[in-house]
Amino acid sequence: MKAKIIVTSLVLFLFCTAKTRAQEVLTIEDAMKIALENNFEIKIAKNNSKISETNVTIGNAGMLPSATASVTDNNSVTNSSQTRQDGTSTSLKNAKNNSLAYGVSLGWTVFDGMKMFARLDQLKELQKLGDSELKRTILVKIGQVNTAYFDLVQQQQQLSALDTTIVISKQRLTLAQNRFSIGKASKLEVLNAQVDLNSDQVALLRQKESYANAKILLNQYLARDAKINFTVTDVVTVDNKLVLVDLIDLAQKQNPALEAQIINKRIAELQLKQVKADRYPVVNLTSGYNFNESQSSLGFTSQASSKGFNYGFNATLNLFDGLNQHRNEKVAKLQIENSQIAIEQQNMILSTQLSTAFQTYLTNLELIGLEEDNVTIAKQNLDITLDKFKIGTITTIDFRTAQLNYVNAKVRYSNAQFQAKLSEIALKELAGNINF
Repeated sequence: MKAKIIVTSLVLFLFCTAKTRAQEVLTIEDAMKIALENNFEIKIAKNNSKISETNVTIGNAGMLPSATASVTDNNSVTNSSQTRQDGTSTSLKNAKNNSLAYGVSLGWTVFDGMKMFARLDQLKELQKLGDSELKRTILVKIGQVNTAYFDLVQQQQQLSALDTTIVISKQRLTLAQNRFSIGKASKLEVLNAQVDLNSDQVALLRQKESYANAKILLNQYLARDAKINFTVTDVVTVDNKLVLVDLIDLAQKQNPALEAQIINKRIAELQLKQVKADRYPVVNLTSGYNFNESQSSLGFTSQASSKGFNYGFNATLNLFDGLNQHRNEKVAKLQIENSQIAIEQQNMILSTQLSTAFQTYLTNLELIGLEEDNVTIAKQNLDITLDKFKIGTITTIDFRTAQLNYVNAKVRYSNAQFQAKLSEIALKELAGNINF
């Protein structure tokens, strides 16, 4: 008997443990951490950033010499004949000829008008641009995770409100049935209570569907199995201390889109340097060690070989190229001008977005306070109405109205919190300041 009790307890413990694991409580911090590790777009952006970093080398900028090794081996079998000046002749069938050459050559551009140094600086700026794109991707994806997470919190709160409605509707139906059984209410009152209960159950099923789909979406952002089950916290905490001036100041320093435009201007300036470098001569040093050997079955020389070291330099200067140099410099200057215009445009867009989002944020903060008061008032009204309904002093229509007012107030309060949180997320994303 004791053994059965122990086995039963163990099974219940394992069942409860499994159920607990299946319903893990996912915090927003955990969600952001998982997204940073798993999200596909973040992974791609990280690799692109690493590519930009890998490209920053003096060799890629053209500062290092290049060395090549080569081997050439030619063979032939021919029928040959020769006639000399004195009239004698000679011929040979299947004459074999061989020529072998191999060596190492070295080339090094020692001066190109400082183009190589501008190219190295440009590679460094491209690395910064890659880092800025990575930051932008992370901000966008973390913003999406935050939005999806707090949408789940809101829907979870609405589920709770609908659960409360179901309980009240069941109480109402029970009261109506009891009153009908003792002859104090008509059958119509019972039917109305049943219809309202059915409507509430339909609304609850719809809400459960929305909640399940929102879970699937969040799992997608976290790049994990859509079937993973979890719950979220039931509290939405809104940062109500944001200041517009501080946000604008942060955005000027940290916003990835603005940062990218500033880097693009620097890249355009370095491109102009490279174009101007074509006005100067290019000096190359060359060197090498070569070996040549040849063998011939017919001719004055049957075998020859040579080997040795060679070195030198060459210099080139573009004297006239159809005015293309002038055209290229003019285009590069216009690109710099466009980059400056793009910075000014991005600044204006950023300022407009922050101002608009901040006004929405302030409105939503006020709505939270109003809707919270409405929930309190609606709850008091429902309690009074329920007491009156129990003693039969009000109609079922008045009771249903009070019930719906309470549910709608809770839904609006939950939505106000969610919208305020969305405004906070949008402002911090624009400022480049989402904590992760």
